[in-house]
Parts: sequence; structure tokens; C-alpha cells
Amino acid sequence: MAQPKLSQKIFNEKMNENVVADTLTWYLASRRRGTHSAKTRAEVRGGGRKPWRQKGTGRARAGSIRSPLWEKGGVIFGPKPRSYKYRLPIKVRKLAQRIVLSDKVVQGKVKIVEELSLAEKKTKLALKLLQDLGVKDKILIVLSKKNEVFNKAARNIRGVKVILFNELNVFDLLNADWLVLEKKAVSSLEEALT
Repeated sequence: MAQPKLSQKIFNEKMNENVVADTLTWYLASRRRGTHSAKTRAEVRGGGRKPWRQKGTGRARAGSIRSPLWEKGGVIFGPKPRSYKYRLPIKVRKLAQRIVLSDKVVQGKVKIVEELSLAEKKTKLALKLLQDLGVKDKILIVLSKKNEVFNKAARNIRGVKVILFNELNVFDLLNADWLVLEKKAVSSLEEALT
């Protein structure tokens, strides 16, 4: 199957590792839930009374058995729930996607098809279609519109991820060995990434 001519708008960017690394860091930070939490000495159970008197025992003075210095004590400056999100300019995000797409083309790891359609929801059919395309290992499939039949047929295949063109991100692109794009998805990406 002859490959259609690729758009120079999104498949002709020079490699810039800093832009890609910054975008990947931003994406992974945005995915973090930030629900971690450690209790301070004020939140740990117990320790309401002074363990022994201040003077005369020969021991170090202590006001609470839940001091951070004690076993089962609170945590000093422990993690608290917070958001790791920060803003990265949209131009940088789009540039990073164009760079990775261009790199995939240079590596010869991009396949463009007219449309990915199956007669029925059979994993066997989806697997045969991908084998006919000559792609293997980790495959990222980008669709132009929702395709429930293909989605359900491909979701059981190990290493295959199916997304819509507007869900494309640097993490998935870098993680995939092969990129399979529908022709209409390429047109939509041209509009979205330029």
C-alpha cells in the first residue's frame, strides 16, 4: 500500500530535546493526583500528657510522646495533598508534538491508512489488519472519529492503544514503537498543531 505524501506543516520539525523533555515533564506532572499525606505531631493520635516531669528524673525533657523524634511520632515537613499542575505554553506543547511526529517519520515508524474499519468486533480481525500493515510491539492508533467496533476489537491486543486525534500527547507518542494514523486524523492534526 503506497503511503500518501506527508504534510510538511507537522512532519518537518527539527529535533529539540529540551522542548520534548519539558513537555513530557509537564504532562507527567499534570497526571499526578497528589493525594499523598503524612501526619504532623498535631495530627498523630496520643501524646496529650507530658510523659514525665521536667526535672529530677535524669532523662531528657519531653513534652509529648508524639514528638517527631520519637517512635510513632509525627513527621516533620511531611508531604501534604497538593496539585503538581503548572502551565506550559500551548505553542510549546504543539511544537513538542510536531517534533516527535517528525522524528517518528524519520525513523520510518508511521503508517497512514485511509480508514480503520472492521466488519465485526473481533480481536482476530484487528490483529490481522495490524499484521498486514507490518506494525508490531507497542502501537499507537490515532482515529479521526469514534469507532466503537475497532476500539472493542483492538483493546485486547497487548501493546495497542487507540486514541482520537484530539487526545494525542507526547507521552503516548514517545512510548509507542509504531504510529498508525487515519488519513482524516492527519488533516485534523494539521489544523490542531499549526
